[in-house]
This record gives sequence, C-alpha cells and structure tokens, in this order.
Amino acid sequence: MTTAEQPLVEPMTESKSPQRDPIDLLIAIEEAWEEPIRPECIEGMVVVPPQPDDDHNQGAAELYFQLRSAGITLAGLGNGYRSGRRGERTRNLVVPDFYVQRRKPTDIDEAYRAAHQGWYPIDMLALVGEITSTNHEIDTGPKYRTYAAAGVPVYVLVNREDGHAYAHTDPVPDETRYRTTTTVKLGEKLPLPEPYPALDTSVVGGGLGDGLS
Repeated sequence: MTTAEQPLVEPMTESKSPQRDPIDLLIAIEEAWEEPIRPECIEGMVVVPPQPDDDHNQGAAELYFQLRSAGITLAGLGNGYRSGRRGERTRNLVVPDFYVQRRKPTDIDEAYRAAHQGWYPIDMLALVGEITSTNHEIDTGPKYRTYAAAGVPVYVLVNREDGHAYAHTDPVPDETRYRTTTTVKLGEKLPLPEPYPALDTSVVGGGLGDGLS
C-alpha cells in the first residue's frame, strides 16, 4: 500500500460542441439507440459506456454492500449527477458505478432533478466509485478530473486493467486533481478515510489475467 502526492494532470477543457444542452443530446442518443443505454457527458465528450460484464456488475454490487453493511446508509447505485451551476450550461453528466451521498435528496434536490430531466446535483456526492471496463481511460482521466473539479471528497477507482485499486482524497478543485492517493493491489483491502470501512477489493474479478471484456 502506498500513499503519495498525485501527479499533476491535464486541465479540464471547455466543450466545443454546439450550444445544445448535453442533457437534450443524451436523451436523443438514448432514443436512437437500439439497446438500453445510459450515456454520459464528460468534459464535453459524449460517452456511451460499453455493456459491463458480470465481474464489473458483481464487483460494484459487492462494494456497495460493504458500505451499507458498515452503516453507510446513503450508499447507492444507479443515480446520475450533473455539474454546472444553476442557470449555466451543463458541464458534465456522470453515472457512478456506486456512490455515497452527503444527504438524502431534499425537496430542492428533487426540484433540481426535475428541472434537469433526471440528473441530481453533483454536490450531493460524498464518495464516488468506478470499476473500469474497456474504456478505462475515461475513469482514470476525464472522470478523475471531473470529480476533483466538483470537489467530491473521495474517488474510489478499481482499475481492472492495471490490477490496482485507488482511493483519491483531498480534492483540489481549481487544479482538477486530488492531493492524496492510496493504492493497493486488487485482492487487498483499500483503506478509506473515516467514516468509511476499508473495502475488500477481492470481490472484484476481471483483472489482467481474467479475460477483461
């Protein structure tokens, strides 16, 4: 296990897409797609995640269960979150594999969700978790910067590509990075800051030697 200063990352860039709100664009993509999908918009890029394999889905469910079993009652799955201040154009739309919210949605949060067609405000997030698939570069680059820029306190990244799990903490929003990263090999326990439990990463399959798809 190592804890170290996170290297500098590239700054987040502005979207160069037309002035159509990304929410409307994602709705059009979902309607046109033959299979059920939940696209995202990250740093101005529309991302259609690959259909996750069973190892990915089971891993996310098991990590969520570990959080819930430790009394983290606001852990969840399935919600989408938007970054962009009220009245401003949407910057990012993300659907974490698992997460912990700071609060149960208030009436204001639900009004925000209704106004933005199903997306909650990203400032509700206390922790986000991602498990890599074939588009692992999205989780290690653009999503890392997006969560840091939004000030999400903890970003748990389970990287099946390199066989390690990471806990990024202490966000520096203006620099779109996290100040501290704790790293373990997959199969080991990943320490998290209080009040969270250490996560047993042995529940996540699909490492380098397991035929990641």
